[in-house]
Amino acid sequence: MVNKTLFQSSTSVLPRATIVNEAGGPAYKLSAKHALAQMAATGTFGNVYDPSAQNQLDAMRKPIKRSTNSEFLARLAAYSRERAYMKDIAAALLAVLSTRDTKLMHQVFDRVVENGRVLRTVFQMTRSGQIVCKGQPSSHQGAFSRWLNHASVAKLLPARIGNDPNLQYCLPCLV
Repeated sequence: MVNKTLFQSSTSVLPRATIVNEAGGPAYKLSAKHALAQMAATGTFGNVYDPSAQNQLDAMRKPIKRSTNSEFLARLAAYSRERAYMKDIAAALLAVLSTRDTKLMHQVFDRVVENGRVLRTVFQMTRSGQIVCKGQPSSHQGAFSRWLNHASVAKLLPARIGNDPNLQYCLPCLV
């Protein structure tokens, strides 16, 4: 017969879930850093499944406000875009960095903003005032102009397509 104290069920060893998730199921409370990392890899700011877009934005704001580590936010923005292939969350983290640490924002900008769509997303997020103070931070002006000056024709033509916002609206802030 097997020794039950050595070979007990794994469910009895694991800690019990302490909170309820958006779907009403049992879940574990995550640290602010862990919650932000999970959101950066899976968040969409879309009305999908259980959390609404507004709930996702509110859930992202809380750990960002508690986080004082700008380097972590910069690494997370780059990871979110390059490895998790997320556009909106990476752009939101970049917008937050523009007001916290402009040096890190400039280091990460080219890694996050790979195309015109992400450039327009960053522009729209900063202009909306939902993530950072309403307006266009001066730190973005240099990064936007650098991206536009170094972008190839193959990057600029698709970047011009669309109107939410159109690329021409990004240009006046650089003049």
